[in-house]
Amino acid sequence: MNNAVYLDQIKQLVELQKVDDAIFAVKQELESAPRDLEALEQRFEAVDAQRNHVLDKLVHLQEQQKRLSLEIDDDSARIRKSKNKLMQVGNTREYHAMMREMDSIEKINHSREEEKMTLMEELQLQNDMLAEIDRDHSVLKAELEVKREGLEEKIQKAKANLENLSRKRIQVSTAIPQPVFMRYEFIRVRLEHPVIVAVKDGVCSGCNIAVPPQSFIELQRGQQILSCPNCQRLIFWCEHFSLPEESAPVPKPVPLTD
Repeated sequence: MNNAVYLDQIKQLVELQKVDDAIFAVKQELESAPRDLEALEQRFEAVDAQRNHVLDKLVHLQEQQKRLSLEIDDDSARIRKSKNKLMQVGNTREYHAMMREMDSIEKINHSREEEKMTLMEELQLQNDMLAEIDRDHSVLKAELEVKREGLEEKIQKAKANLENLSRKRIQVSTAIPQPVFMRYEFIRVRLEHPVIVAVKDGVCSGCNIAVPPQSFIELQRGQQILSCPNCQRLIFWCEHFSLPEESAPVPKPVPLTD
């Protein structure tokens, strides 16, 4: 293969790689968009579960508070009735019995009042927590709605872009000799993106490992399409594309020693 044919084929492969780079980016976008939505949904579900837990706790605390209030009111009414009956007590024994009963009820009510105060403090704490959670809940809910609405549009645009790029890929690939294109495709389906990479300062940009000196000399000569001995990607010397295409003289290989 003469140098002009080599450079032409490398140029065609690089153009194909550019299209494949764009296709790769769109496919990454198509894969990442649903994952981003899923991650946001998981965050929302976690906050929603936390919010429901606080709401359940608030309902339980309010029921406890209501029960205590009713018990306090009922026993307070009993104490008032007992005080009214004290004047009608016929003997000391009965009087002291009623006093002991009222004292016992008052102690119980005092304990309930303390419990009620503790409940009120806990209710305030849970309400403050709910207010904070509600802020996060509202923000995430709004963000999730926007994300869901925009996802379908984003996917459709990406798919349309992918179709255009696929058509462009066919056009670009038809200009490449079939054996060269098949070699490119063989590598593409077996290795990680990309397929063809530049070698700069003797280092393959695909795996960042130095190309053996003899291989680098052959690469500089530009007479055959080579692969990186380490990562197996197709390689080209970056200097071959540093000058104007038509009039550029072929760079002379730089001798290297082991």
